Amino acid sequence: MTSRSNSLPDVPTLSVVIPTYNEQDWIGRSVEALMTSLDRAGWPAEIVVVDDGSTDETPKRLVELVQRFGITVVSQENAGRFAARQAGLAAATGERVLLLDSRVIIAPEAFTYLRDQFVQHPERKVWNGHINVDTVGNPYGGFWAGLVAIGWRKYVANPRLVSFGADEFDLYPKGTGFFCAPRELLLGAARSFESLFDDVKLASDDTRMLRWISEQENIHLSPGFAATYNSRDSFKKFVKHAYFRGTTFVDSYLDSPGPARNALFAAMAVGVVGLVVAAKFPKTALLLILVGMAGAGVVARRCGATKDQTLAVSKLLPVFAASFGSGVVRGLFLALKKALTK
Repeated sequence: MTSRSNSLPDVPTLSVVIPTYNEQDWIGRSVEALMTSLDRAGWPAEIVVVDDGSTDETPKRLVELVQRFGITVVSQENAGRFAARQAGLAAATGERVLLLDSRVIIAPEAFTYLRDQFVQHPERKVWNGHINVDTVGNPYGGFWAGLVAIGWRKYVANPRLVSFGADEFDLYPKGTGFFCAPRELLLGAARSFESLFDDVKLASDDTRMLRWISEQENIHLSPGFAATYNSRDSFKKFVKHAYFRGTTFVDSYLDSPGPARNALFAAMAVGVVGLVVAAKFPKTALLLILVGMAGAGVVARRCGATKDQTLAVSKLLPVFAASFGSGVVRGLFLALKKALTK
């Protein structure tokens, strides 16, 4: 399956790069689903998994996957997702590279759809995967799905084939967890990458790269090229993830004018006012929190969230706001620190 030979002359050769860190429960499922989808499309691919210093049973799982599927494994000391992806890109040889996260389960027909797109519309070079979030029995996943419905309602309320460039970058869902582009374009994005932070482990490695790509080529998005993301499933993991995302959100949008940066500034203002109100009028603050929780649920529902997702947004909003807000504060500190040392 990892042969570079290609029996589809009109379809570009393909490499898949999967960075992974302590994902013993997911890496096998992700690779199996990937192989199933490639098999159905009759599309051979080179699979490169980069183990970013895992300390659990992930290395053992990778040995098993090498034996089953002949994948290539690159091992390195823990350096973060950006460095892991770059190591994978350096090892990849395909004309197109799919970046894939180990918690993403590709739909069986996804590569058949992408193959047909490349044959029928070769000008559509860049594809962001359509991501469904598995929310069954997982309110934390439900929260993220509800948040996506609000933030990218223009697409989520009516999923269809679309494309967008830099001018509409903030209006559509995107990410490097399921993203396919020409290898040279990805390498160019990596070379152009510059974080607002000194520590690249905390940087927004996807948004900043994808923004650069959107300035070169339109990014396409369609429900036909789909996968399911499996979110963190515990309160502790949810809090940690929200804190991290708050930090990367600053790196993603602080220096990029647009709706997302406006939302960042608005949220910061609300946070400051909220702290003042909480200090002087705690009962009023509690009432405002309850109103905010209910209001967020109503907005999520109107934007296309399911009932379970709406309920998750309402219940978890205060926890998310505190965790994400703390991450934003950290991000602002890191950005200021780097700016002062230039």
